[in-house]
Amino acid sequence: MNHWPLLGIALVVFGFALRFNPLFVVAFSALVTGVLAGLDLVSVIEALGKAFNDNRYISVTWIILPVIGLLERYGLQQRARALIEGVRGATMGKLLVLYLAFRQLTAALGMKDIGGHPQAVRPLVAPMAQAAAEKSHGELAEDERQKVLAMAAATDNVGLFFGEDIFFAIASILLIQAVFESAGYPLTPLQLSVWAIPTAICAFLIHGSRILALDRRLGKAAAGGGVR
Repeated sequence: MNHWPLLGIALVVFGFALRFNPLFVVAFSALVTGVLAGLDLVSVIEALGKAFNDNRYISVTWIILPVIGLLERYGLQQRARALIEGVRGATMGKLLVLYLAFRQLTAALGMKDIGGHPQAVRPLVAPMAQAAAEKSHGELAEDERQKVLAMAAATDNVGLFFGEDIFFAIASILLIQAVFESAGYPLTPLQLSVWAIPTAICAFLIHGSRILALDRRLGKAAAGGGVR
């Protein structure tokens, strides 16, 4: 068995660790993997082009962006902030943990596009999380505000990534099934999705604790006179 194509995984990890451009890292790793697997460079590029053509979602982005722009133009973020400010006992930690659970559960049911950065995080979740943090801890310094916004985006990523593999008809599960079957281990998609549940639970507990820890740090900073 040729293990050299696995070098592409190491390149992805190395490139992300050095914070290179993600698109460049993924594309370069794919080219290296294909060449090490015995394909010529033209065949690898053809495979990448075919995959992009078969799974092109760029048109969806152009449809979403004007809608989100119009909603924000007419005060969607302000409405979201006002809504969360009127909820008694609302905190950033509770809000994002609740969104994490919602994102994981809906992704596990196959509704992975119900959330997302352009349609949910930027116009709704992020401003609501910031409003909840300011309601609990007062006005935030710029670096703390950015941490809240980043945590809102990360919550969507974690919820989707670890929730979608529970849905047995997702492409990643089918890919894993094909890899195992080619190695002589026939498994059904349902068997694989069941084993994704413990990972999803661990992801929820770990990321949920990170959210609550950030909320506590904001509270300590506010109690210390706003020194951040």
